[in-house]
This record gives sequence, structure tokens and C-alpha cells, in this order.
Amino acid sequence: MIAKESRQALALQRFAEGNPQLLEEIRELDAREQAQQIHWAFEDAAQEQGIEPWELALQLIADNPEQLQAMRLETHREVAEALGMEWGEYCQFNEIDAQ
Repeated sequence: MIAKESRQALALQRFAEGNPQLLEEIRELDAREQAQQIHWAFEDAAQEQGIEPWELALQLIADNPEQLQAMRLETHREVAEALGMEWGEYCQFNEIDAQ
């Protein structure tokens, strides 16, 4: 599985590679501005799909459905922990099938 700290960068890279028209539109910008435009387009794409950016990131980097599900559950567990919620309660509240 991909290290958590590398996931966002890899997702943005894959998103950019999958959107050559975006790369063409921003090619005249400096590297910082290009990165910013890619990030904004990435967030817009997630919103258009009705999902959170972290979910789109996982979709772009997962090698298979099983890995995607494992990363989703890992992320949800971290959120539950940060909120101080029991895992079962969190799953019930968010309608997550943790099987």
C-alpha cells in the first residue's frame, strides 16, 4: 500500500496526467501556479462527483477495489479516533459496512 504521506502527491500527479487539456492550459504558468491550478481542478472534480477530495485521491491511487476499500476504512478509522468515537458507533452513524 502507498504510504499515507505520499498519497496526495501521487493522486494529484495521476489527476494531472489524466487531464492533458488542463496541463496544456497551464503550461505557461510557473511551477507553483501550476501546482495550485491542478489542486483546484482536483478539488472541483471531486465536488462534481459528489465526493470528498480524499475519496477521489484514494480512487486515483488504489491498484484494485480491495486496496481502495482498505484505504477507505483506514481513513475512516483515523477520523473516528480523532473524534473520540467508538469504531462501531462511527460506522453506524456514517452507514459504513466495516466487513
